[in-house]
Amino acid sequence: MAWLTERPIGLTYSADGAYPGYTIFSSVTGHYASMIDMQGKVVHQWHHKEGIQHLKLLDNGNLLIQTSPLEDAGGREKSGGSAGAMIELDAASNTVWEHRDISQHHDYVRLDNGNTVYLAWEAIPLEYSEKIQGGHHHEEDPEFMWGDVIREIDVKGELLKEWLSWEHLDFDEDVICPLESYKEWTHANSLDVLSDGNWLVSFRLTSTVAIVDSQSGEIIWRWGPNQIPGDHDSEKWGSGELSHQHNAQMLPNGNILVFDNGCHRKRGPNFSRIVEIDKDTRQFVWSYMAPTVLAFYSFMISGCERLPNGNTLITEGATGRLFEVNKKRKVVWEYVSPWTLVSKFGPTPAVFRSYRIGLDDPRIQGMDLSGENYTELNRAIGKGEVQTEPEYARIFEEKMKKQKEEKEKELNASS
Repeated sequence: MAWLTERPIGLTYSADGAYPGYTIFSSVTGHYASMIDMQGKVVHQWHHKEGIQHLKLLDNGNLLIQTSPLEDAGGREKSGGSAGAMIELDAASNTVWEHRDISQHHDYVRLDNGNTVYLAWEAIPLEYSEKIQGGHHHEEDPEFMWGDVIREIDVKGELLKEWLSWEHLDFDEDVICPLESYKEWTHANSLDVLSDGNWLVSFRLTSTVAIVDSQSGEIIWRWGPNQIPGDHDSEKWGSGELSHQHNAQMLPNGNILVFDNGCHRKRGPNFSRIVEIDKDTRQFVWSYMAPTVLAFYSFMISGCERLPNGNTLITEGATGRLFEVNKKRKVVWEYVSPWTLVSKFGPTPAVFRSYRIGLDDPRIQGMDLSGENYTELNRAIGKGEVQTEPEYARIFEEKMKKQKEEKEKELNASS
């Protein structure tokens, strides 16, 4: 999507064939989660003072969110996706459950038994990290490397299971992209718990999607790059056609759907696409790219969701553009987030992911979705007025100023 000086916001396109329902999303640096109808009108919002950078609507109708990063998470806060807490909110934004772990990041899944599985970061022991290949060093990188961890906790927050990625990854195959920092090995950015209990994980820095046996910890399937020319088992490792992907998920037909960001494509140019991979044949069976290939691109975050009618809801995360395409790749619905908020990158409309909720979904029955409480907000959006969360902007700007001053002090002290 073009970065126009005065770009349209709200609903920008709607045609026959879209899957009817409500769409939920939140701004990455914001404090509100919104539910909009097919006309782009806000019908419900949740709020949390610690921020809402990711959200999932649970089976009980509550919203499970990840908050904004902490000011100090031992260095983890410097990596995108770091979160301060997981918090479950009811429809009135009251907290009904929370779990605080400064290591958590990006994604999480609530299981049917009430347990929660989520991604975390921990320092990789030197005996492993010294063998890791690829990436480039930066003066701000820590003296150690961060590695991905998967944790399962019960409803009381007690740790039940923990998977340490560095004990199961391959040093020769899991090589960091040379254009990425050496401060992390893999940077997992999505987690899907499969029907057999195994974990489907997207590793961004190595452009790899893998299935992990949740009992043994072994990687039992993967789609990754060819790092060993002439000695690459494509049946085991895949053909390496992804580029820093997000939101890998298994569909009911057993295929794997992925948002392929494409920010470091080897043969260029950079563009994004959605790909559906047959897990058994390792072939693409469906994909979406913009007719003008450069017109669809998000270098970070983003997601996709296969809808019950076969359409696909796409979150072009960096631009805050949410759109739906049908099986024939025709856009049938499009919405641009009206929130542009402060961030370390400057003003941003970024949205991590969005989800479509069907009209008859039992999780939203009983909620007031008339939109009457949001008349003024909808009127402002309809007039093209960008939303900014001014009550939080000052706090964020003061935080950024403080961090800048501290960094300048460190540089002066070392010079």
